[in-house]
Amino acid sequence: MARLSESEVRQAVAQAGTVVVKVGSSSLTSPSGHLRVERLEALVAALAQARLQGARLVLVSSGAIAAGFGTLGFNSRPQDVVTQQATASVGQGILMAHYESAFARFGLRVGQLLLTAQDTIQPAQYRNAERTLERLLDLGVVPIVNENDALASNEIRFGDNDHLSALVANIVRADAMVLLTDVDALYTAPPTKPGAQRIAFVPNVVKAMETIEAEDSTSGLGTGGMRTKLEAARIGAVSGMPVILTNADSAGPALFGDPVGTAFAPVKHRGSARRLWIKFASAPRGEFVADEGAARAVCGGRASLLPAGVSSVKGEFSAGDPVWVSNHSGEHIAKGITAYDSEEAARLLGQTTSALAKALGPQYSHPLIHRDTLVLV
Repeated sequence: MARLSESEVRQAVAQAGTVVVKVGSSSLTSPSGHLRVERLEALVAALAQARLQGARLVLVSSGAIAAGFGTLGFNSRPQDVVTQQATASVGQGILMAHYESAFARFGLRVGQLLLTAQDTIQPAQYRNAERTLERLLDLGVVPIVNENDALASNEIRFGDNDHLSALVANIVRADAMVLLTDVDALYTAPPTKPGAQRIAFVPNVVKAMETIEAEDSTSGLGTGGMRTKLEAARIGAVSGMPVILTNADSAGPALFGDPVGTAFAPVKHRGSARRLWIKFASAPRGEFVADEGAARAVCGGRASLLPAGVSSVKGEFSAGDPVWVSNHSGEHIAKGITAYDSEEAARLLGQTTSALAKALGPQYSHPLIHRDTLVLV
């Protein structure tokens, strides 16, 4: 695809019909952990202006745990999972009450959607989230999304709302994404480091990630950091969306195309929603190991994965599950939706689809993974 200039990226954000905005805990809370209502209200004022001018907005907001632990009397963010879950349960209600009141001043309604990683991994739950968000947007509501911290465990969670925001942007087919943090832009190194330089425009975030020095969160209030925001920007750009990264104080200017923060150009055309889900949200349950010829064909981007080209099956999975496709070196080369469960697939390996159809019936004439549900990684 043709590369967009910085001004074109910013203009695309300003003209976007549907925008996902993500704000982190550190942008909404004080160092002691209390929710700073004036910051939340300032953010809502900026978002409301964009909404009232016609943009459909989805807000992915952290802050439940950070809002709750001060209220419950803790001096710092709890470290054990159970206390974090309890704190999130208290804090989420506080957070939503303030959002509802702040948006109501502009005549806008909000709706809450709490997601777990499982909701974006399972196809049926993914479709439910998609339908709910789409209907809320059609009704003029501003959906406010957060990870369901009260139920999520460390074993299966997004880990940070940067990743969640990128997945939500794909669910709603957003035209742009704005990531708000406590840093005004992306820098060549952590801003506190001598010689760090602000980056206004990133034409290819995939290449940039190889050279930019990023670190994890050090605020103690959130779970992300510049590394996770770069990854979220990568998912957005690879999904065909322009992305702006800036601080919460610059939310309004960012939404209206002003030269604030860092602009990331999309690096690919928009794919289908299903293929984007397979690529970024699905968690593989097993693995097909392809032989050299099949691996080469899959990497060519136009071939299905056939039983004749697979040497082994790893893991246990069912038909319809996402699985890895690996080469003999153990490298993951693709992800796809399997047409067979693991036990059945293992019996088909090394045989052509025509031979299988003749021996077992026409239902065995299709590939292990059809090329329409196979994406390169």
